[in-house]
Amino acid sequence: MVNPSESDPDAPQSLMILPSALIATIMTKLDVASICSAASTCRTFQSCASHILSFIPNFHLLDIGLSNHFLRPLLMPTNPYLRSLQVDCTRLDDSSFDYLIRPSLQELSLHNCADFTGQLLSRIGHRCKDLRFLYLSSLAEKRGRSIDASDLEALLLGCTQLETLILMFDVSMFMRHNFARVWALATSKLVSLEIGFISSIMVTELLTPVIGPHQSSQHFQPSIFPGLQKLNLSVDYITDTMVSTISESLASLTHLDLRDSPIMEPRVSFDLTNIGLQQINPHGKLKHLSLVRSQEIFPTYFKRVNDLGILLMADKCSSMESISLGGFCQVTDTGFRTILHSCANLYKLRVSRGNHLTDLIFHDITATSLSLTHVSLRWCNLLTNFAVTRLASNRGLIVLDLRDCRNLGDDALQAVSTLPKLKTLLLDGSDISDTGLCHLSKGMSSSLVSLSLRGCKRLTDKCISFLFDDSSNRELRELDLSNLPNLSDAGILLLAKSHVPIFELRMRQCPLIGDISVMALASMKVDENGWQGSSLKLLDLYNCGGITPLTFKWLKKPYFPKLRWLGVTGSVSRDLVDGLMRNRPFLHVGYRGEELGTDQWDNLDDLYMHDYEEVDEFEQWLLEGENESDEEMEEAEIIEVL
Repeated sequence: MVNPSESDPDAPQSLMILPSALIATIMTKLDVASICSAASTCRTFQSCASHILSFIPNFHLLDIGLSNHFLRPLLMPTNPYLRSLQVDCTRLDDSSFDYLIRPSLQELSLHNCADFTGQLLSRIGHRCKDLRFLYLSSLAEKRGRSIDASDLEALLLGCTQLETLILMFDVSMFMRHNFARVWALATSKLVSLEIGFISSIMVTELLTPVIGPHQSSQHFQPSIFPGLQKLNLSVDYITDTMVSTISESLASLTHLDLRDSPIMEPRVSFDLTNIGLQQINPHGKLKHLSLVRSQEIFPTYFKRVNDLGILLMADKCSSMESISLGGFCQVTDTGFRTILHSCANLYKLRVSRGNHLTDLIFHDITATSLSLTHVSLRWCNLLTNFAVTRLASNRGLIVLDLRDCRNLGDDALQAVSTLPKLKTLLLDGSDISDTGLCHLSKGMSSSLVSLSLRGCKRLTDKCISFLFDDSSNRELRELDLSNLPNLSDAGILLLAKSHVPIFELRMRQCPLIGDISVMALASMKVDENGWQGSSLKLLDLYNCGGITPLTFKWLKKPYFPKLRWLGVTGSVSRDLVDGLMRNRPFLHVGYRGEELGTDQWDNLDDLYMHDYEEVDEFEQWLLEGENESDEEMEEAEIIEVL
């Protein structure tokens, strides 16, 4: 029998001729979303994907919150080799315990667990004896859900191999009278602890040894966390007492990250002073320090810390590699320069709300041996172009955050354009113009990945032409153009014509952006590594002045096949928004003005090799067998017309 391919060389080749072992080997290199996307293309891939999911060691799917109906078949119960599980639990609850919590797991990350109860903790403790890494966020935050101290006790008793524990929720709900006793059950192997919120008093009580009735104060008490190296806490108040207790109790600490959000101006007993700073790093092992006072709730600062406190701290912190200080309004250039000249190994510097920080901080930076790679100077309004010019002498800068430094202009961008390795540049609220963007594009044609121009009100449509002129900035993937009053649809048309595969595009609060921009982006074709189609994963159109109900037609399938986050104005039509959410159930739609974003995006984007043909195969695979129609959307549009 003659092979059709031999008689007709142009005949399409079937995938059936490829050895199944070869297909399986290739698919094992993909992430879960890519495997499912491939499964939707043909029966051969579908069969191979089902086989792979039965022995895959890592199941990571954070950009889509699946329900039990869709997630259960993907997490094969017969897979004894599953070691790492990361999922978005937005649509899950306690009924998913049986297939989520497995004895084979060593790493477990469950995001957005608001509909779970505290039993999630106890179930993990009972079943995951070999767990090394645990991340839980928003646990039991939905009304009616609760967490008991016994749940935490079961977790700590059962997970004896735990090395990293991240609890991103309010643990102050636990009763204080037995809180320290429960945490004393934690394994000595724990090296990293992060807590979403805990009161400073509970932290102090947790780390303060309890003296028994028949023991003297001289009796030695072992540390509750003898091997802890990283501690990250969000508290109500950062105090001298808490900082001193942490510093003395945790002898192995290398990373200390503390953030507070006071609800009122703190009294001296509930505040950080020069005395507290002097207590930091008594054991000399600290490499990374972050002390930040947030103004999210109440506008307050560390008013009891000045240059003297920084000088006292710097004496013990000469080996620091990363320092982040936020809200130290009384510290001047003298204090900050002490850090630069004392910490020879410093590569990351972050200062926010440095009210007295001026250009003098970098005046003689060339006299130091510093090799800074990450610098953030947010809300430092006294800085000018001269400071950035001096800072640019650090040619190895990778991240530069200058948000809300309102005196920075085009000369600063000319200096920044000389940085060959810069990947992230944040310029929100600065005084730059289109000319500055022209300087930037000429000097940085390949390195920049993320750029934020939010609130730079002098920018016009010309900035887009400068950014994407010819081959400029082909690597740019994240772009924030929010709050630009002079940016119009013409600028977005230029962006669409550039064919640059942008993943995240924010244009909120742009009064001249309208339906034409959405149509252009929806029709945008990107040719990268052999596939074509819109690359946008995040699109923020909140409060754009020209958005009408017509936009929602272009937000439907098959347009924007990879879109996972969308920001719109709910007041345009709540019926249209609801219809869109029903039409695209895996799309996160924000309509109240909230900032969009995800916990993380998968880094394997370059593994999406197939041709999308304007349809998301992953969603198609999940919804296979169900009739996709636009009846609900059309009904919403009819209501809008009426």
